[in-house]
Amino acid sequence: MQNIEIKKISPPEGLHDFIHVVYDIYRDCPQYVPDLESDVRGLFDVRTNAGLAFSSVQPFVAYRDGKAVGRVVGIVNRRANERWKQSNVRFSMIEFVDDFDVSRALLDAVAQWGREQGMHRMQGPLGVTDFDKEGMLISDFDLLGSMNTIYNHEYYPRHMEALGLQKEVDWVQIRIEVPREIPARYARVAAYCREQMQLRVVKITNADITHGGYGQKIFQLLNAAYEPLFGFSALSQGQADSFIHKYLRLIDKQLMPVVLNELDEVVGVGITMGSLSHAMQKAGGHLLPTGWYHLLKSLRWKRENNAEMLLVAVRPDYQGKGVNAMFFDDLIPIYNKYGFQWAETGPQLEDNVRELTQWKPLNPRYIKHRRCYYKDID
Repeated sequence: MQNIEIKKISPPEGLHDFIHVVYDIYRDCPQYVPDLESDVRGLFDVRTNAGLAFSSVQPFVAYRDGKAVGRVVGIVNRRANERWKQSNVRFSMIEFVDDFDVSRALLDAVAQWGREQGMHRMQGPLGVTDFDKEGMLISDFDLLGSMNTIYNHEYYPRHMEALGLQKEVDWVQIRIEVPREIPARYARVAAYCREQMQLRVVKITNADITHGGYGQKIFQLLNAAYEPLFGFSALSQGQADSFIHKYLRLIDKQLMPVVLNELDEVVGVGITMGSLSHAMQKAGGHLLPTGWYHLLKSLRWKRENNAEMLLVAVRPDYQGKGVNAMFFDDLIPIYNKYGFQWAETGPQLEDNVRELTQWKPLNPRYIKHRRCYYKDID
């Protein structure tokens, strides 16, 4: 084994190498979309990451001959372990050069730290919550990444398998060409929902989110809709407040249909936005001095040619009743107005048949398969 040294990082000190090692690993990689450095630092700050109230995190950096060559974060999400009756340590934000000594040392560090926390199993890549980036890319490495998903080199999954990690679950993303007209099936089902079920789509404002209670209603819906899904742990009030402030207020509300029933209850929400991939690449991880301009330009003035469909959530008692058709019925004309030529979903579990079949009228292309690995560490 080469001279590989693993250092525990104590944020905020020591984060420089943790953050900057990715710039060497992805140098000259046109598909990679960097995180904002302020967001990475915020993951380790209790003031900006409410998930730390019920999770322990430990970042590590790998050095070879004194140079940073990899990183990883160990996470113990106590709420998720209680929910699923497991003792898992998660690994997240794993990056490494193509050297098995480096990847092995990083995973060994997480495993040892996990054992010290009383854990018996390692899994990942997973974040603190289901809304963090998750799933190692195992296909379509030639496609552009996005701000809300993991991009990694093609050799990453080869390292996982060689080091004895096995598949736990896979996700898939869906890419569609935006049709000029609403498919007849969606139009018909949406009309039925409006006329027979008294459902309607509304567009809310920032005032509705902060003062009208819609921010909290949406997060109550997310907790209910996502509760059965793999690895999910309920969002805390602090997490809800943070997400509302950081994300919901910035999203163009025309791209975020909210479905209400006859009692004005929120029964569905679709959160989408114009892609920021190229803007994030131009920002290069920094809001200052000009990164903010590239992001704002892409959000408001000169949009990219595709949309990111971040998530769709439907209240459990309304699932399978056509609510998803109302999202498509609303968004397709808006996507055309905005000039979006295609759209891409976030990761969806490969065995979530109900979720995947809804895309059939749009001739979906299944892309960017992702994997969560596991390994016993007893």
